[in-house]
Amino acid sequence: MKQKRRSWLGLLLLMVLVALPAGCARDTVVGTERRPIQLYFVPSVEVAVIIESGEAIAEFLEAQTGYAFEVRVPTTYSAVVEEMGASDDDVMAFIPAMGYVLAADRYGADVALATVRYGWGFYWAQYLVACDSDITSLQQLNGRSWAYPDTSSTSGYLVPASYFVKHGIEPGARVVAGGHPQSVMAVYEGQADFATTFYSPPGEEGEWQLGHPPQPAGEIEIEEDRGAVRGYVGGMRIRDARTGILGVYQDVLERVCILDISDPIPNDTVSFGAGFPAEARERIVQALLDYAETEEGLAVLSNDEFYDITGFTRVDDSLFDPIRDMIQGLGLQEEDILQ
Repeated sequence: MKQKRRSWLGLLLLMVLVALPAGCARDTVVGTERRPIQLYFVPSVEVAVIIESGEAIAEFLEAQTGYAFEVRVPTTYSAVVEEMGASDDDVMAFIPAMGYVLAADRYGADVALATVRYGWGFYWAQYLVACDSDITSLQQLNGRSWAYPDTSSTSGYLVPASYFVKHGIEPGARVVAGGHPQSVMAVYEGQADFATTFYSPPGEEGEWQLGHPPQPAGEIEIEEDRGAVRGYVGGMRIRDARTGILGVYQDVLERVCILDISDPIPNDTVSFGAGFPAEARERIVQALLDYAETEEGLAVLSNDEFYDITGFTRVDDSLFDPIRDMIQGLGLQEEDILQ
């Protein structure tokens, strides 16, 4: 009898052990409630706004694809890059060009989409100074204190750092501000002589053209609408990083001016971890393209307190080779950037 009991218990244990892997496999399928897709955003603007907008995007994606998503906003750009490699089969990210290159070259991340803003598939770095500063040219930045968002920010660090090396400019004290709005604030509050942040052209599509001054001439106007604060100069809406602190400092457009802008930079990306399932990736990409075509989606994406996106376009990795060239030209190592 004892032998039969042991045989029966052994058979039962074997059945449990055989069943467990299949059950665990079902529980760990990417995109389920038990293992949602990790949707990352970089902290380039106010985190609360990113989370609210990210949740709206995730809700649409869930409805369109049937997958579950979890929105995440780490405290640094570098953390997003690291997460692209930490679990490469369930992670996707809205990540700028430099962050994408680092994630691609280090972890095999792959780009699917680039953002479009008011007809532009690229953006710029801007050099900001106090409007009453004695700095009137980029060459005069030599020895001056410099505020920038993060060493893994394309417009905030890589592009200006590359320019400085090429032109023999050596900034003085450096202030790692932690984000674009914080970099603007550093100049506004006198913590730095200049800052570098992202620049998006003013106005609506077609109003600003290459060769025009970065900021139009004319009267500065501030408009408040249901809690949102917008700035206009000469009737054209301002869309660069200074708008990130308009809600706190409504005179920022009078106090912080654009000294110059850089050459164009490829827009930020929607990228996926190296092992992300191909079918799921394509469904998500198509859903994002569709989302940008809806009134609801455009309202969320184009909010200038969020990422000010008006559309997406499919791209491949080769578009970002100029970013790789800048990194190599500066002699930067990953540890220099991912601090």
